[in-house]
Amino acid sequence: MKVGIIGAGLAGLSAAARLAVSGHEVTVFEQALAPGGKAASLSAAGYRFDTGPSLLTMPEVVDELFACAGRRREDYLRFLPLEEICRYVFDDGTQLSAFHDKEAFSSELERVLGESPQALERYFRYCARLNRIAGDLFMQNSLHEVSTYTKPKILQSLMQLWRLDLFRSMDQAHRAFFRNPRTTQLFNRYATYNGSSPYQVPATLNIIPAVEYLGGAYAVAGGIHALPRAMEKLSRELGVSFKYGTPVRRIIFENAGGTRRVLGLETESEEFRADIVISNLDVIGTYRDLLGDIDAPLYKRYQNLEPSSSGMVFLFGMGASFSQLSHHNIFFSADYPAEFRSLFEELRCPADPTVYVNVGCKSTPSDAPKGKENWFVLLNAPRDAGQDWEAERRRMRAAVLSRLSSALGADIEQLIEYESGFNPPDIEKNTGAAYGSLYGISSNTKLAAFLRHPNRSRRYKGLFFCGGSAHPGGGMPLAVLSGAITAGLVNGAD
Repeated sequence: MKVGIIGAGLAGLSAAARLAVSGHEVTVFEQALAPGGKAASLSAAGYRFDTGPSLLTMPEVVDELFACAGRRREDYLRFLPLEEICRYVFDDGTQLSAFHDKEAFSSELERVLGESPQALERYFRYCARLNRIAGDLFMQNSLHEVSTYTKPKILQSLMQLWRLDLFRSMDQAHRAFFRNPRTTQLFNRYATYNGSSPYQVPATLNIIPAVEYLGGAYAVAGGIHALPRAMEKLSRELGVSFKYGTPVRRIIFENAGGTRRVLGLETESEEFRADIVISNLDVIGTYRDLLGDIDAPLYKRYQNLEPSSSGMVFLFGMGASFSQLSHHNIFFSADYPAEFRSLFEELRCPADPTVYVNVGCKSTPSDAPKGKENWFVLLNAPRDAGQDWEAERRRMRAAVLSRLSSALGADIEQLIEYESGFNPPDIEKNTGAAYGSLYGISSNTKLAAFLRHPNRSRRYKGLFFCGGSAHPGGGMPLAVLSGAITAGLVNGAD
């Protein structure tokens, strides 16, 4: 079959390679000039920055993609295991390193925060149990296909749903495991991995730290952008065609006898006929802009669901290096509940933001001139609701510089040699993510996992969805899995 894919993000690339392996004729259309979607790259003034995701987990998901094509991922891409996953600095100056090695991390938590090794062991056993019960169900399968619920392993998971800790929030679960509020804050941050609040998201999402601590965290040689580049190379070898700088204007379909059937897609320069169209674009943008179908029930439902948080990014080319910084660094706010009230209730950037600093050259030295550093600085931000983003940015820049200057003992502003960045409206413009939300809808309700858009459209025959706003959600491994689920559905529709 002839397949047209809208978007060369990780999910679109994953689907493209798999469908090419299955013998389909695949063409990918991308408005940008390079693959990656949110996992893009920027080079300027001698610095290179990843402009999106910065930490890789579940490397086996990528390995499996290459293996399904009879290739070895190691021949395309090198993963760098991180012994120190993240370095944390609390508002009172307390510093702590989160190590991949469980004993080293346990000792660090006991030394710095007074947590017992037994508490951390109990917590990780609990997280691992959640992952065993729900991992396959939510991440490896479509939740919207009847066939999913006939699989023995899925039936076993469904019989244990009562053990998934749905009725506590992530924060409540952490406060039950740990006695030090700073330990709770450390683990509460994992709610932000899918753009949610730890005070609202069900404790089921403690699957996330299980994936990171028990499965390992990785950098990528050459930066995260090397991942979509490698996936694109694999896809080209399999016969996939790419059309960059080519935004799709609309999805072509016919409505005959009440049945809507996709016929292809249209760009500024051509009408591309296809048997199957896969949208790696945000669900809202697909219905509103490409189908012109704001009456679609799923479009209306998505309009009423809470979007995930967004982000405000500063890219700093720093004219100095800092031994105090690791590859990944978190400078926590003093009042975490207030930060999330600002993000989800007040829809404004918090007065005291948590600051994440990724220093890519710690793993890929060529990303910055010798003796200098490339900083990707990320703040949690609310979705775009028409805020004055220039004013918000000025306020947040001042907060970032003040916090980092105090923590690092240097006048950070005087060391900035290059500066760029973007706000939530820029994220929507550059990637199509509605409201600049990084992960589609938030997971701040118990049923959020079941409310993500299906990978197969029931309204349009021949239309499929993948990516962060569709099942199973946002983040690099889930995006790759989304493409895998979608490709499986397409193959089953042959």
